[in-house]
Amino acid sequence: MVAFLSRGSPMASRPARSAASSHKVVIAALFGNLAIAVAKFIAAAVSGSSAMLSEGVHSLVDTVNELLLLYGLHRARQPADDSHPFGYGRELYFWSFIVALLVLAMGAGVSLYEGIAHIRHPVQVEHPLPSLIVLGVSALFEGGSWWVALREFRQRKGRRGYFEAFRQSKDPSVFTVLLEDTAALAGLLIASAGLAVAHWLQMPVFDGIASLGIAALLACSALLLARETKGLLIGEPARPGVGQSLMRIAAADAGVRSANGVMTVQMGPDRVVAALSAEFEDALDTPQIEACIGRIESRAKAEHPELAALFVKPQTHETWKQRRAALGREDTLAH
Repeated sequence: MVAFLSRGSPMASRPARSAASSHKVVIAALFGNLAIAVAKFIAAAVSGSSAMLSEGVHSLVDTVNELLLLYGLHRARQPADDSHPFGYGRELYFWSFIVALLVLAMGAGVSLYEGIAHIRHPVQVEHPLPSLIVLGVSALFEGGSWWVALREFRQRKGRRGYFEAFRQSKDPSVFTVLLEDTAALAGLLIASAGLAVAHWLQMPVFDGIASLGIAALLACSALLLARETKGLLIGEPARPGVGQSLMRIAAADAGVRSANGVMTVQMGPDRVVAALSAEFEDALDTPQIEACIGRIESRAKAEHPELAALFVKPQTHETWKQRRAALGREDTLAH
């Protein structure tokens, strides 16, 4: 009976503006990091700087990361099929998690190795001026990419604080680029300081210390990114406003005696699946209940185009409370 009465809506398409803006942010970062990586490797070969080589690897890893994010965005737009009835939105979460692992393994790992090697066997930095010029130009490119990502992130965060918006964001492509570019700008500052001090004091060991600082910076960024994308990958609820809105829509329908509760799951940056428990008026027969569910579904889809499916379960308020209490006891026993 429940399966017959519960209804699923057709797959919602991702809002065009959100997808286009995410692509714009990632593509801007891709071209910027590619140009910067080439310049840094040339400067590292000329100067022999460990910090410069670490920064080159950093930019190369970021370039690969942007390619993976673009692939994830492409895969996330694939329509639903029999094997993935709610679409492929979580592909973006998977590739974002891979990006975090690459930053940790390649970016932080290579920088750590280079730093230790140059501290154990210091090599005098030669011709530091070209490297400093490259770092300055890199800061301009990184700053441009960072500003594009920051502007998009600020538009999406609304009145929330930056960290709160970061924790609640459901589109990792934007905050991944923003976090990468922030780490890149900080890494450029560390590399510049290490290179300048090593040359000024004639102590090349500071160049290796700068590489260790870049490694620590990348490791922290990677762990923070991995934590957030892991939560999205294994399943997070939609933003709080979605559940509250669905409860309000259901409670406002004349055929609903009480809207008991709702559960939501984020299936992609702009795809949400929801399950609603509602008690209908006793006088309604099955066709009338189906019509009521159809009205709720239509209003919900109108307000939330990201809603991929809405399942409605007819259930008395008392039964809902009993089920919730039983789940609470099971949770307590499990812990």
